[in-house]
Amino acid sequence: MKKQKKIAFLTTMFALGSALAGCAGGGQPAAQQSGDGGSAASGSQKLVIATVGPMSGQYSEYGSTAKDGAAYALKQKLEDFKKLGFEVELLAQDDQADPKQGVAVAEMLISNPDVVGVVGHSTTGASITASVKYDQEKLVMVSPSATGSNLTEEGKKSVHRICARDDQQGSKAAIYAKNQLGVKTAYVVHDKQAYGQGLADEVKKQFEKDGVQVVGYEGVTAGEKDYSAVINQIIAANPDMIYFGGYYAEAGILVKQAREKGFKGVFMGGDGFDSADLLKIAGPAADGVVFTSTVGDLNATEEGKKWIADFEQATGNKVGIFTSFGYDAMNVVLKGLEEAIKANGGKKPTREQVLEAVHKTKDFQGQFVKVSFNEKGDNEFASVYVYKYDKDKKTFLGEAK
Repeated sequence: MKKQKKIAFLTTMFALGSALAGCAGGGQPAAQQSGDGGSAASGSQKLVIATVGPMSGQYSEYGSTAKDGAAYALKQKLEDFKKLGFEVELLAQDDQADPKQGVAVAEMLISNPDVVGVVGHSTTGASITASVKYDQEKLVMVSPSATGSNLTEEGKKSVHRICARDDQQGSKAAIYAKNQLGVKTAYVVHDKQAYGQGLADEVKKQFEKDGVQVVGYEGVTAGEKDYSAVINQIIAANPDMIYFGGYYAEAGILVKQAREKGFKGVFMGGDGFDSADLLKIAGPAADGVVFTSTVGDLNATEEGKKWIADFEQATGNKVGIFTSFGYDAMNVVLKGLEEAIKANGGKKPTREQVLEAVHKTKDFQGQFVKVSFNEKGDNEFASVYVYKYDKDKKTFLGEAK
């Protein structure tokens, strides 16, 4: 994992009330808080935007990189809000990519009347559970990276995302595998979790639609270290491709063990593969692994290269997986917040007013993605991209058509 510079980061362990504890579930650690900007200046009003994702644990790269991008976007807009009479603060929360902890964090945020928006959550499982609470309180959320299709299919007006859905990512991955990689047979594996299984299901569906033979479909348990049982089945089936729906920790083990057992075909996955840790886990076996992502190549343009240089100089952090989409998601929330303030005569807007402004977002040109939300909260301009691990680095292959 990359070390992230903490932005005015304070950690507070607090005792959740009995109702909150009931939502979090037994044994769940308390939420982690991070303030940015201190208390509101005299004569101004305080507004808080939370950014939520895994800040600890094996998936912390997802949450921490999105948080860094969100913090950078907010810092650039602070003076604009001061002119409107508001001090806007960032509150970073750790949901550990755990659906139960996602609920605990959501309960804590909605209890704070100054919180008017959420950038997050980063992962699908935590986003789905937390979204129930946000919707009850009309607190808007804009996820930079939660791709699960079910997230926006449940009719919650508070829910939005700027990234592509898994039915887009999965179908385009399968089409790319058939047309560009020449895959005729595939074995589909998933990690039994909301993101991984949802993505695998979409790939399987598209393969079957396009005549690619799915010779096996199995779930594995996340966190295990030996996947020889399913790998033996895969080797016996001898497919052209293994498609794995899940995250890099399990993917790295699967890739390494499959190669050790003689698998010579293509190994493919989704944006859960996008981590340097996959290379560390799989070693040389990762060479040639293909994966899709909802985030394009930031280095593809001179403007993108300049943004990277400016960000790294200003923050001391390296650009990570979801830094760019954390940045754009925050700017979507800030644009909606600004519009809500002005529509409310310069007074502090309600959560519902901010929600309405964000929900109406159309043709907003972010730094990296254009955003127009449909009625479900999905971004009409979201795209899917393809990458490949080439020895010790990832190579951009282009947009998945």
